Amino acid sequence: MSATATTPARHEAMPGLKGKGVLVTGGTSGIGQAIAVKFAEYGANVAINYLRTAEEAADTEQQVHACVNRVQREGVRDVLVRGDVSQEDQVVAMVGKAVSELGGLDVLINNAGIQVSRHSDELSSDDFDKVLAVNIRGAFLCAREAIKHFLAEGKRGVIINVSSVHQLIPKPDYLGYSVSKGGMQNLTRTLALEYAARGIRVNGIGPGATVTPINRAWIDDPVKREMVESHIPMARAGTADEMGAVACFLASDDAAYITGQTIFVDGGLTLFPSFREPWSSE
Repeated sequence: MSATATTPARHEAMPGLKGKGVLVTGGTSGIGQAIAVKFAEYGANVAINYLRTAEEAADTEQQVHACVNRVQREGVRDVLVRGDVSQEDQVVAMVGKAVSELGGLDVLINNAGIQVSRHSDELSSDDFDKVLAVNIRGAFLCAREAIKHFLAEGKRGVIINVSSVHQLIPKPDYLGYSVSKGGMQNLTRTLALEYAARGIRVNGIGPGATVTPINRAWIDDPVKREMVESHIPMARAGTADEMGAVACFLASDDAAYITGQTIFVDGGLTLFPSFREPWSSE
């Protein structure tokens, strides 16, 4: 008997994902892309949200196809869905298209997010509003439309909000981002409490420093890399695949009794690493 026949496929270790419909916002790169690919690897059907042009999503789509071929799962589908999550009409259309083309929606991943770097005294109200419009208003709009579908179909849906360690840790010069991620915590907890009895689970993941194409510059710069990693108890940045794995776990049947929680995937960054060495004020 061949090794293929005797070795369990990787996605079988994550029960309840095969055949599910998953919408990933901001799924064209970085953590969003890794989440989309990981769900496909576990046999889910994936709708990949992109903002401007389909070409943005081409690389993610190719990786999803590669995963589908690798695990040899027939019936796994992917679809590209355009939409600006900060615009209500576009969100309604995007979720509707995902539902239609995937044959239903079971999991929403609120991953789309932006940040603007400015000293707070120099931050314009327009830039502040823009960040909140994408990061928190967009997550609300997508969650609302997904919940409408879950309730209409009488199904047990899952929402996973991609937050950040900056849900807890202040981030100077990124006020809008920090405020939006603080708001993400109560968005997660409030929706989880409101819909728990209806079979809808809402959780978050809080990535720490993560290696993605957008931050390749500090990864490849030894000085900048040391600055980042010196703050992390595990002394390394995470990978986008590690974030995707936790998102899949929270959507799986293994996490069926978890709701209203944010899992920090941060190598210990939220453990107050400056206190690693014991000290006393006496």
